[in-house]
Amino acid sequence: MIICPVCFHHCHLLEGQKGLCKARANHNEKMVSLSYGYVSSMALDPIEKKPLKRFYPGSYVLSIGSYGCNLRCPFCQNFEISQEDLGGYLRYVSPKAIVDKAIELKKNGNIGIAFTYNEPLCSFEFVRDVSKLAKSAGLKTVLVSNGTASQEVLLEILPFIDAMNIDLKGSSSSFYEWVGGNFEETKSFIVTSAKTSHVELTTLVIPGKNDSLDLMEEEAKWIASISKDIPLHLTRYFPIFNCNIEQTPLKTLQKLKEVAQKYLSYVYLGNV
Repeated sequence: MIICPVCFHHCHLLEGQKGLCKARANHNEKMVSLSYGYVSSMALDPIEKKPLKRFYPGSYVLSIGSYGCNLRCPFCQNFEISQEDLGGYLRYVSPKAIVDKAIELKKNGNIGIAFTYNEPLCSFEFVRDVSKLAKSAGLKTVLVSNGTASQEVLLEILPFIDAMNIDLKGSSSSFYEWVGGNFEETKSFIVTSAKTSHVELTTLVIPGKNDSLDLMEEEAKWIASISKDIPLHLTRYFPIFNCNIEQTPLKTLQKLKEVAQKYLSYVYLGNV
């Protein structure tokens, strides 16, 4: 039996067994990334779609996704790839091929590579290897993550990451229990990342779950304790996957933005 080091779940895996994320496994008593290089999605996106508002605005980034996730959000917007085991149905693309494609797309305004769509750190080894090559080629690197990863994993990739958008899903342990996460691990991830990378945060606002003004005040105060200049994206929720709660009223987002702006320099509304 071996223990996966990626996140707080610390999956104890017998020979051949997969972890909760479905993208890592015990193979010959070694922890391996089953999703390494297997790409489910690739697109040239505006940088604002990540979302990153204050990192090379107006540019584009080659966005790649694989499969797997270490959370179980009932409202997952990419559940087709994050909650499924797609390893046998995807094409393999080497780190060099991805970097070569990113360089080719410079003529279209591309500045680099974004790891996104599912949880990229399920295959942090791939993120590390691609990012190393990308940095040596003069490309920018972007990580879009739920922030559910150990400091050990984070510190291995951090020297090669220029910018991140990290999900701060709520401001309470009870909310993180609902999505199968760990509030303290995510907060530590954010604090460490902000020391060396450009960091922006996203909170998907769900009625009755994380939409109280008091919780938003707590969240904004905590972010400001790191830096008041960390941008916060408040994103509108719509029913999807296994969550049938009614969509977030625009008025709710606007009120939450007013609260957050008391403490933060940059607050943006998304999906409106």
